[in-house]
Amino acid sequence: MRSLNMTYECFEVTDVGKIAHVQMSRGENLNTMVPSFWKELPEIINDISDEGRARAIVISSTGRHFCAGMDLAVFTGGNLSAEGKTERGRMNANTRSSALHLQESFNCLEHARMPVLVAIQGGCVGGAVDMVTAADMRYATADAWFCIQEINIGMTADVGTLQRLPKLVPEGVVRELAYTGRRMSAQRAYEVGLVNQIFETHEELVQGVLDIAHEIATKSPLAIWGTKESVNYARDHSVADSLNFIATWQAGMFQPKDMAAAFEAQANNEDPDFDDLPPMRKGLGS
Repeated sequence: MRSLNMTYECFEVTDVGKIAHVQMSRGENLNTMVPSFWKELPEIINDISDEGRARAIVISSTGRHFCAGMDLAVFTGGNLSAEGKTERGRMNANTRSSALHLQESFNCLEHARMPVLVAIQGGCVGGAVDMVTAADMRYATADAWFCIQEINIGMTADVGTLQRLPKLVPEGVVRELAYTGRRMSAQRAYEVGLVNQIFETHEELVQGVLDIAHEIATKSPLAIWGTKESVNYARDHSVADSLNFIATWQAGMFQPKDMAAAFEAQANNEDPDFDDLPPMRKGLGS
């Protein structure tokens, strides 16, 4: 992975077997989402996905809290304003394009060809909720909590929480959290289905999530990719449309070789050996 050889302000990337471990590294600053965060995250995730060697991506964090959300520098440093523009229409257009840019920074988690698992300790606040709802699965420590902080600072959440969270938990729960800005405990998040499992300590959390990722890594990466694409598609489409989608996918992507490898491995009581996903082509000549 190219990202293994890169130095980032907000992340450290390591290769744990077939798992890409992406760790937020600004724990002393509560892992706030400074301007460089929004550039680095999609760059890392897209690189891992495009290369195709990793079978799963684990996002974790350092320090007491998972992430305190968007850093004030994003609001005050000119990143959301139309520099040199005074005409209202153009200023408003720039605000819209800035929001779309921030949204794309988290859309990459959904678009990645392999599952993205998130390990959450302590506070998961504001933009961090936007981020984790774009992942495939979420896991938390017993002391973790979630807060749609935007309403507490006089704004509407606009980077994915209000669009994705209602697909994960009951709508009434979403509305209560979004209208009140209350904290939701890890236990409550588990009860409503936002997180899959709770761990006592941060160390147990990260190791437990890596273990789940390693289990995923023993499966056919092509079958896993197809499963992720199908589940994502079904979330936003009718059953009939989704059945048509998977039929078309299977017509092009079904791989008997992987099935044969799986059956042989089961007969020999061992893990199968599957080919990696092919690297994503960047153009006609690549």
